[in-house]
Amino acid sequence: MSKFKTRAVAILALCIALNVVGSNIALLLKLPIYLDSIGTVLAAACFGPVGGMLAGGITALLVSFTDLYSLFFMPVQLLIGLVAGLLYRRVKPNTFKNNWWLALAIALPGTLMSTLITVILFHGITSSGSSMLVQLLLGAGMNKVAAVFLIQIGTDYLDRFLTVYVVTLVYRAVRYRLPQVN
Repeated sequence: MSKFKTRAVAILALCIALNVVGSNIALLLKLPIYLDSIGTVLAAACFGPVGGMLAGGITALLVSFTDLYSLFFMPVQLLIGLVAGLLYRRVKPNTFKNNWWLALAIALPGTLMSTLITVILFHGITSSGSSMLVQLLLGAGMNKVAAVFLIQIGTDYLDRFLTVYVVTLVYRAVRYRLPQVN
């Protein structure tokens, strides 16, 4: 019994580390994607909504030491973990045929929430590389909410599609070694 708990905690810690490293790479390179939810979605695929939310919440706390914006976007990480965990209860993460709609279903609720956070708290400007794209649309005369949402939906979908693809690959490789899979 404790062997399973230890293995689950170790996998959860690896998921969090994956998020932190991905987030810092995206921040350092000013990428228009975030790379901070691969571990959250992997934890959700392996351990359900609670595992995904735990990985996402801890990630936001840890990343906030290097990027304070991360703390304000913790609700987005929690929502991604919840939605991915609920979806992966119905769809097994070892097939590629569902990736496009899974990515959309995981991205859309987070996009709505992150758009609200970005517009209300930060007036459209955050530390991510996607803020440069928002500024281009604002400079072209687009409404702030529309500009943030348009960029968020594009970058979030691309980020979650990459995330779901990586999770599928990893899950296929380790599914028989996981302590408990939903």
